[in-house]
Amino acid sequence: MQENPPLESRTVSEPVYFVRSGHSSFRWVICALLFFATTVNYIDRQILSLLKPILDVELGWTNQQFGLINSAFQGAYAVGLLGAGWFIDRFGTKIGYAVSISLWSLAAFSHALVGSVSGFRWARIFLGCSEAGNFPAAVKTIALWFPRKERAFATSLFNSGANVGALIAPAVIPVIAATWGWHSAFIAAGIAGFLWLGAWWLIYDLPEKHPRVSSAELKHITRDCPETNDSAQLPWISLLRYRQTWAFIVAKFLTDPVWWFFLIWLPDYFHKTKDLDIKKIGLPVVAIYAIVSVLAIAGGWLGNFLVSHGWSNNATRKMCMLLFALCVLPIMFVKNADLWSAVVLIGIAGGAHQAWSANLFTTVSDAFPKRAVASVVGIGSMAGSFGGILFPIYSGHLLDHFIALGDINTGYGILFTICAFAYVLAYTLNHLLSPRFESILNIEQ
Repeated sequence: MQENPPLESRTVSEPVYFVRSGHSSFRWVICALLFFATTVNYIDRQILSLLKPILDVELGWTNQQFGLINSAFQGAYAVGLLGAGWFIDRFGTKIGYAVSISLWSLAAFSHALVGSVSGFRWARIFLGCSEAGNFPAAVKTIALWFPRKERAFATSLFNSGANVGALIAPAVIPVIAATWGWHSAFIAAGIAGFLWLGAWWLIYDLPEKHPRVSSAELKHITRDCPETNDSAQLPWISLLRYRQTWAFIVAKFLTDPVWWFFLIWLPDYFHKTKDLDIKKIGLPVVAIYAIVSVLAIAGGWLGNFLVSHGWSNNATRKMCMLLFALCVLPIMFVKNADLWSAVVLIGIAGGAHQAWSANLFTTVSDAFPKRAVASVVGIGSMAGSFGGILFPIYSGHLLDHFIALGDINTGYGILFTICAFAYVLAYTLNHLLSPRFESILNIEQ
């Protein structure tokens, strides 16, 4: 066991082997922590849409007001992402993640204290700002704890927490709301966040400092990227000089709004077009996210499979992203589908989105040094949130228009068609901006 030099005296190319002998796979425990954080994150996000039938009666808001409230969340989320990425790159993943989940758990509690349209708008703004730390922290943690060939699969695993959260929420939230009132759903979400925080603080550290990581595992983690610095300052504005940054920004801007559309509007879609009340909405939504979870993990596995069979990282990402973009196209046929056909089509599209997203996130850790990953993810995800601001406003306005015409199914048909073609357009622009996902070795200190 070699003696550890002070942290400040180490360079990013000199990992410290503060480890035990033998073999370990502790990186998968860290991945599990990221999965549970993302699960809690998405349960929090979906509560409001699941309670919409109750709050429609209690608050008397319009679809346009509901869309504006969700756009306020997206605006706050966008601003929060920019700051969260910088904060996590500056202070490290342990502190950055802990601060984020502490604040978003308090934000979940705050929803239980309001009872007006204005109150919910401010509560959603608080939640949006604080939840912004999840993906920059998680993607950077994957970059720190996994070699490149495993990152797509590890990202798909933690990112599947979004699907599981979206699956658990419709199964549990309506029951909690019906039994103890809608306020209790937000309180339960806040408690779950603080429970995760305790586990994170006790378990997490950098791999080169963690006593549960063997020398063999650390060598495996750093085999193709020895840089381990978790908190080096970086002038993130300089990242905008790179085509790889803009390729990520454009793809997030065009495709993130589709996932937000699913989260926000699916309960209302089944309620308004399939005549399902709040007690019956849960089953089709749970079925959708069960399909999404399986397909998302399979999509991440596909990337690992191709790399292990000799494909380059670049060819693997390109092939997978094109395949997943094409898999979303059938969703345009939802308008004329019956209930369970719609569930299957939406489930396939949602699974394709999550597999696309896992590969898209991985292009950042493939291209940029670890000390820049959270900042790039924050910038790109901010662009995705701006898309998410515009799409709910447009969706609410469009649906109110078709409700007035007595034909809301056509309104949803238009929205699903927009979703269908978003990924093909995003892939095309992403490829034009970054024909190869090449590593950026020289980036300013």
